[in-house]
Amino acid sequence: MVQIRKVLGSLGLAMKAGDVVSGEFMTEKAIREGIARLVIVAKDASGNTKKKFADSCHFYHVPYVEFGDKEMLGKAIGKEFRASVAVTNSGFAKAIGKNLDLEVTKYGKNENI
Repeated sequence: MVQIRKVLGSLGLAMKAGDVVSGEFMTEKAIREGIARLVIVAKDASGNTKKKFADSCHFYHVPYVEFGDKEMLGKAIGKEFRASVAVTNSGFAKAIGKNLDLEVTKYGKNENI
């Protein structure tokens, strides 16, 4: 069962620790540079955005999940609307993944995708 408050709280903590990047450009950059450990895309993001991140994450073996909406993701990290965020710390990625019912391995692969 997805625990929304825990996910959002963990995202906020990760942001304060400097372990979250947000926005399309920065999230894509984190994936390409190999520092993204988990990518979260808002469910209300455009189909093109979802496909772009799903394909990139599959290619670079980064766990990908669609969760919440743009407003929810933005508020969780203290920003305006955000369609995508990347968690760059393995510990935070595992904690958030656990609350999203994902299995995030140390290799960055999501066994549920």
